[in-house]
This record gives sequence, C-alpha cells and structure tokens, in this order.
Amino acid sequence: MQAAKAGRSVRGKGSILQNENVVGYFFAAPFVISFLCLTMIPMALSLFYSFCNYKIAAEPVWVGLKNFADLMKDATFGNSLLVTIQYVIIGVPLKLVFALLVAMLLTKPTRLQGFYRAVYYIPSLIGGSVAVALVWKQLFGSRGPVVTLIKALGVKNFSFFGSTVWAFVPLVLCNAWQFGSSMLIFASGLKQIPRDYYEAAEIDGANGVQRFFSITLPILSPIILFNLIMQLISGFMTFTQAQIITDGGPNYATNYIALNIFKEGFSYQRMGYACAESWVMLLIMAAITGIIFKTSSHWTFYEN
Repeated sequence: MQAAKAGRSVRGKGSILQNENVVGYFFAAPFVISFLCLTMIPMALSLFYSFCNYKIAAEPVWVGLKNFADLMKDATFGNSLLVTIQYVIIGVPLKLVFALLVAMLLTKPTRLQGFYRAVYYIPSLIGGSVAVALVWKQLFGSRGPVVTLIKALGVKNFSFFGSTVWAFVPLVLCNAWQFGSSMLIFASGLKQIPRDYYEAAEIDGANGVQRFFSITLPILSPIILFNLIMQLISGFMTFTQAQIITDGGPNYATNYIALNIFKEGFSYQRMGYACAESWVMLLIMAAITGIIFKTSSHWTFYEN
C-alpha cells in the first residue's frame, strides 16, 4: 500500500516537473527562435559568404580566402579602420566622462531629480535617429550657428565638413551627447557607495578631489569597465551619424568601418567582401575587449 502511494507520488511529481519544463520551453521559445533566426543563422551565412564572391540575388561563388587577402591590400579598408579607432579613442572616454560628471550632479538630492534624469536620458533615446543626425548636420554646417560663431570670433574660412582634420568633431560630440544610458548606470553605482567611506575620509582631512580618486573611482571601477565595453562596441558600430552627416567624407576622413561595410555590400554589390570586413571587425573588437578584460584586474576593484 505504502509502496503504491510512493509510486503515485513520484509519478505525480514527475508530471508536475514535466509540465513546468513545457511551460518554461514555451515562454523561452520566442527568444530562442528569434536568437536563431536573427543572430546565429545570419552570422553563419555571413561567415559562409565571406569566403565567396557574392552579390545580392545571385549565386555565391566560392573563392576561399581571396576576400581576406584583398582586405590586407585595401587602402580604403585600412583607412576606415584607422579613423574608426581614432573615433573610438576620442569619443568613448569623452562620453564616459560626461556621463560620470552628470551622474554625480544628479545624485545630489533635489526635488526635480527625476525630471533632470529624464531630460538627460532623452538624447540616448533619439540620438541615433536620422532626424537628429540631420539637425546635427545643420548645426555644424557651413551656415550653421556653430560655424557662424567660430567665424565671428575671427577664424576665417572655417568648415567642419570641408576639413579632413575637423570633420570627425561633430560626430564625436553627437556621440558624447548620447550619454544618458551610461549616466543612469553610473548614478545607480554612485548610490551604492556607503556614505561611511566619505565621512571617514573627511575626518582624515581628505578634500573632494582626494575622495573622488581614492573612493569614488575605485568603487565605480567595475561599472566603468562595463560602460567602457558597451560604449566601445557601440563606437565600432557607428553608422547613422557618419552616413547622414558626412557620408564618409571629406576624402574618407569619416568613412568608419560600419559605413564602409555598408557601401561595399549595398552600393558596390560586393556582399561577400563586406561580410569579410564584418568578420575582421568582429575579431578586432573581440581582441580589444579581451585585452581590456585581461588588464582589468590591475585597475578594477571588487569589494568582496
């Protein structure tokens, strides 16, 4: 009798667990299907096409490593890589500095704290849109208010978009203007820092600068690492601003690698070559990310 009850109990638990697994698979299915259809399958096809001479709506022709060999001799691709790295080196730290400074200002308790956060976050929601890129193009254009002000200060014949030296500046500033997401993450981290640390530092006679570099930055270092990686990836994928504001000019000065891939694939109908560029960019981003993670143990502080 007891054995029969135990058997029914085990079977009952098994059916409950099985039903729970079915429910779990059901709710996970949309993500799994979309991940396979929108990420893994396109990546696999892209890897295959990178070894092919392929045009859209045409049969791919296997060429092996020819696309990658041509990349090594392509001056346009090399220039795109260099200007993209320049953009990332200047733009990403500037964006993180802005985000941290604003986060420190907004963590001070005020009545309009929530309103200020929303206002500063809005650029991140709309900053990558075509409309905002067009507005930014007008601001820094030859007849825009920024250039007009510079000329009024005595600088004659100045132009952002006509200079290979200054063309990247509006793009970097547009990117730095979209610091809302990083700012909110920094603000969350700042709230987690115990006030006892600052009070102890004040008793020891530390000023504001010393408290910032001895307490705030070390404790925020894991969050800085996270924001650095995320913004680094975003910087390498910059496309909309470069395509709308400068279209890669002048003289390829802002022809960032994502824009160059787009041109190769859709303008020049060299989709296989564009896929090869994409995979090289992915490997470069992975290498840089790996180096940052490897060296992060020397500058990242974990309290535990």
